[in-house]
Amino acid sequence: MPNLENLKKQAKLILRWHRERHYPVAAQIRGLVSRFLNMSDSEILAASFKLSDAQEMVARQHGFDSWQALKTGLSTTSRKVKSSPSKATIVSAEPQLFVTDIERSCEFFREKLGFSLIFSYGNPPYYAQVGRDAARLNLRCVERPVIDSTVRDREGLLSVSVTVATAEEIKLLFLEFQSAGVAFHQTLKKHPWGARNFVVKDPDGNLLLFAGPAN
Repeated sequence: MPNLENLKKQAKLILRWHRERHYPVAAQIRGLVSRFLNMSDSEILAASFKLSDAQEMVARQHGFDSWQALKTGLSTTSRKVKSSPSKATIVSAEPQLFVTDIERSCEFFREKLGFSLIFSYGNPPYYAQVGRDAARLNLRCVERPVIDSTVRDREGLLSVSVTVATAEEIKLLFLEFQSAGVAFHQTLKKHPWGARNFVVKDPDGNLLLFAGPAN
């Protein structure tokens, strides 16, 4: 469980980065604070940015709509915790895709797969993150593909696995992608081990698995 004092320190650090014109923080601000959505990095760093803005960012990073909601959530959770955990719990993972054109890849994920741009860094961009619901994918620009396309297609080498909760949702997702004109490496298929999935190929040939239960 996050510690409120540590979260306060995170917010103050973000505020300091903005005051010091630390460029990487501009992309984070744009992705998390709506009023900065259409600003460039330089415009964001030149704009007024308060501690309350930094606190809003920290709250959203932890899944809350506001700083007050975050404090309330932490307070409620702390009352439920009776003892320290016996081991660390991994709460998320962010696969990294190697792509040759960040802007093209971001457009594909937004227009075809319904993802949103979380942040993009560099001019031209060389690193970005896209997300949909709880899924986050990091995009890293490379000069050329790092996996031989013939081997990848023959062996079905997956770059990402994304799951949904129900059989109905995986059907809906497939139909959504199909109507958007997505190129499928494998269409929706039911497997004997109790799963139903399909595989999408992105502009760089990366294979993206989308899966759910069969029933």
